[in-house]
Amino acid sequence: MDPVIIVGAGPVGLTLALALARHEVPSVVLDEGPGTDEPRLARTVVLREDTAALMSRLTGVRLEEAGIRWSGWRSMRRKQLTREITFGDADPAPLHIAQHVLTGSLRAALAAQPLARLVAHSRLDAVEQERSGVTAHTRGPEGTWWRGSHLVGCDGPRSTVRKLMDIRFPGRTAVERHAVAALRTELPWPGQALLHRSPPWRTSGPSAGEITARPLPHGVWRLDWLLPPGKDLVTPDVLVARIRETLSGWTGGPTPPYELLDTGVHTVHHRLARRWRAGRVFLAGDAAHLLGALGTQGLDEGLRDADNLAWKLASAWHHGPHEALLDSYQTERRAVVSARLRAADQVLPLLRGGGGLRTYVPGSARGHDALLADGHLGQGVLGAPGTYAGSPLAPRHLEAEVPVDTPPGAAVTDVAVTAEDGSLVRLRDRLGRGALLVLLVAPGSAVWERRHWVTAGVMPRLAAAVAALPHPAELLVAESYPGAAAHTVLLVRPDGHLVTALSGVRSADLFAATGAVLGDAAREREEAEAPAGSAS
Repeated sequence: MDPVIIVGAGPVGLTLALALARHEVPSVVLDEGPGTDEPRLARTVVLREDTAALMSRLTGVRLEEAGIRWSGWRSMRRKQLTREITFGDADPAPLHIAQHVLTGSLRAALAAQPLARLVAHSRLDAVEQERSGVTAHTRGPEGTWWRGSHLVGCDGPRSTVRKLMDIRFPGRTAVERHAVAALRTELPWPGQALLHRSPPWRTSGPSAGEITARPLPHGVWRLDWLLPPGKDLVTPDVLVARIRETLSGWTGGPTPPYELLDTGVHTVHHRLARRWRAGRVFLAGDAAHLLGALGTQGLDEGLRDADNLAWKLASAWHHGPHEALLDSYQTERRAVVSARLRAADQVLPLLRGGGGLRTYVPGSARGHDALLADGHLGQGVLGAPGTYAGSPLAPRHLEAEVPVDTPPGAAVTDVAVTAEDGSLVRLRDRLGRGALLVLLVAPGSAVWERRHWVTAGVMPRLAAAVAALPHPAELLVAESYPGAAAHTVLLVRPDGHLVTALSGVRSADLFAATGAVLGDAAREREEAEAPAGSAS
């Protein structure tokens, strides 16, 4: 069968190729560029816990060694510390890493992957599709026609794929602008990230705004200054003046020594493609959406796009096309990103508008600081990862369904599990291998050898139920899971989202939930709602 064609070799396109390979699906990545990335310390990404784990899983590299997890977070307004957080095992910090370092790790992993091929200097200029597949033409030294089962546009904000498919991309331009500098220096709070609003040394105008300082490895810091609305140029002299006054203001004396490594201007746009699927062609990452105001991270959502789409394309590639399953990619992901954009658009006037009633409401400034911190830390309405509770893949009317701390559709908690071969692993390590995961909560199982408990209690019945499922599934056992009673059975999607939790071994419910997550229930609903006499 033909490989999946991926247009674009940024982090999202490379992630999708590696995720497909983990599902044993071949791919061809068409890279418009030379196949390398320019080192830019002013271009960094902040990865939440789930996406950082995904990157480590796909690259085989501990990215903490290439980036940094902040030791804490500080929010300040003028001279006052309004919030301080210390990160630990129970509350892990985001991972801050230079984007070229992340992309380099993904490229290195892809180069060692026999199921993926990266073709540099390949600019897409035509796409044709029919019932059996898709064909793409590229210009360049290897300009040719490429044949694939599906095509995914991961080619950024100016996506050629999106334009060739005539998909609209409405939204707002220049929602925020930031001057950015990467420099090596010493600050009074080593290892901690800082959000400083209305610093006392900038006392007038919208440019008094806010400054963000985020540490990188080797004593490097990324500093962002919120710019006033408009298109005023940020000259080198203006940026150096801001650096000097900021460092002097924070250290309380003369400007400390610093080494300026990189600069830039980061402009945030908010846009959302009308459609993310056109037949066998899909959009992902910045080709499908642009976001990033108020500290939120657009790349995080792009990586979740790739993780969501990979297992669905793999199912179609291995088991034949299933339109309801493929349609669910747009339904799930677009809803999550749309909700995040909507939340940011609602909050922006409160946080960025000057004066008004909020100036006179006690405590409003502190609440605004908390909102901004949530965006930066991946929490709350602005930053928390979305769930797929309203997904067409969600099962309906399961008699044995029980609540656990993870609601259906949300990402599961990473717990220690015992695999079928008796090895002790983390739950996240088993994700993305083409199989669903069935997790039995069995307190005390860790103290017994596998040969004792694998044939005891509910295990034989559960193993038989798993073997009878209509899709490959891996059986795992955990000592505990947050909010789950003994003998609770969890069904988990390949992208780590909970399908359901059942009280005990309920074969019929487990079978029904598996069918639902494969799109069977959605297809049956569509057929029932179709007009009488319509073509099948």
